[in-house]
Amino acid sequence: MNQTPRGNRLHIAIFGRRNAGKSSLINALTNQDIALVSEVAGTTTDPVYKAMEILPIGPVLIIDTAGIDDEGIVGNLRIQKTKEVLNKTDVAIIVTDPQIAIGNFEEELIAIMKERKIPTIIAVNKIDLVNTNDKEIHYAGLPTISLSAKYKEGIEELKRLIIDVAPSTAEKPLLDTLVEKGDMIVLVTPIDSSAPKGRMILPQVQVIRAILDADAVMTVCKETQLEETLSHLKNGPKLVITDSQAFKEVNEKLPKDIPLTSFSIIYANHKGDLKTLVEGTNGIRKLRDGAKVLIAEGCSHHRQDEDIGTVKIPKWLEQISGKKLDFQWVQGTAFPDNLEGFDLVVHCGSCMQNRKEMLYRIGVAERAGVPIVNYGVLISYVNGILDRTIAPFLKKG
Repeated sequence: MNQTPRGNRLHIAIFGRRNAGKSSLINALTNQDIALVSEVAGTTTDPVYKAMEILPIGPVLIIDTAGIDDEGIVGNLRIQKTKEVLNKTDVAIIVTDPQIAIGNFEEELIAIMKERKIPTIIAVNKIDLVNTNDKEIHYAGLPTISLSAKYKEGIEELKRLIIDVAPSTAEKPLLDTLVEKGDMIVLVTPIDSSAPKGRMILPQVQVIRAILDADAVMTVCKETQLEETLSHLKNGPKLVITDSQAFKEVNEKLPKDIPLTSFSIIYANHKGDLKTLVEGTNGIRKLRDGAKVLIAEGCSHHRQDEDIGTVKIPKWLEQISGKKLDFQWVQGTAFPDNLEGFDLVVHCGSCMQNRKEMLYRIGVAERAGVPIVNYGVLISYVNGILDRTIAPFLKKG
C-alpha cells in the first residue's frame, strides 16, 4: 500500500487560520514530524503534499495548506493556492482554535465545501488550553471533534470520523469490464527517446497490474514487434492496448477484427468522463485561425525532443484543422478557473491526478462551453480511428 500512486489515494486536506495548529495536526495524524511547526504565524506557505499510510484509514495523501487568513499580496496568492486544493479534496478538515470564534474565513470555506459536496470535519484544536469541561462544539451541522494535536488527544477519534465521512474509495476497476479471467491481452509500449530510461510509465504499470488482478494474461511488445507477437498467439488476443502515439502503426498492422484502444483512453474512462471527452472532438472541426488551445498536463516532467504536449499535439492539431492556432500550456496543479476565450482544452491522461480533480476540470470546461479532449482521444481522432478505439467501451456499456 505504501506504493499506491498518488492519484489512487484518499486526498485529505487540512485547512484553517494561521497558527490554528494545522501542521501539528498532520504530525499527530501521521505520527511523524512531517510538517514544520512554529509559533510564528504563516509557517506553511504553498500547499504541501505527503503520501502516507495511516492506519486504520489506509493509503492517503495529506495536504497541508497555508492559513486562510494570510495577508498582503503574497498572502492572497497563498490563499488562492489553498482554495485550488479543494478541486482534488476527498475529505476536508477545518482546524479551529477554541479561543478564536469561527468567523468569515471559515464560513467562506464551509460554504464552498457544501456547494461542492466535500465531506468536511471541524477539528477544534488546542482544547488543552480551554478552561472548561464542555469541549463539545458543533458548527453548521458538520461533524465536529475536539482534540489536542500537541498532546495527541482525540486523534484516534478523528481517524474514525474521517473513515465515517470519506466517500467510497471503491472505484470501478481500471479496466472495468474490458478484461475478464483468462483473456489474452497484448500491450504495445514503444521504447523511444520520450520513454523513461530503465522503467515503464505509470499507466503501463497500472494496466499490467489490473490485468493480473483480473486473472488474465498478457504479452508486451514494441510497436515494431506487433506482427511477430501476433504470430505467436494461437487464438489471437482479446484486446490490444497501445501507447496512443503508436496508434497509426498499430492500427495498420492489427487485423480489424481485433479490438484496439490505448492506455490514455482507458484513463479517460477511468479518471474522467469518456463520453464528454469524445464529444470534445467536435470542437476541433470548429477551430479557426488564431483559436486558443489550452494543453493541460497533471504533472511536471522533463521535456524531451518531440515532446507530446508541446510539439506533437500542436503539430497534429494544426495539420488536421488547417489553421494557425494559439497554444497555451499549464502543468501540475495549475488549471484556470475561467476558460473564457479558449476554444479547446486538450488534457493528458491524468494518471497522477485523482478522479475528483479530473472531473472538476471537465466541469470547468463544460460550464464555459469549451470542448475538452484527452491525449488518447485526440490522437485516435487525428488518425481517423476514434470509432475503433472507443468501441471496446461501447460494447461493454
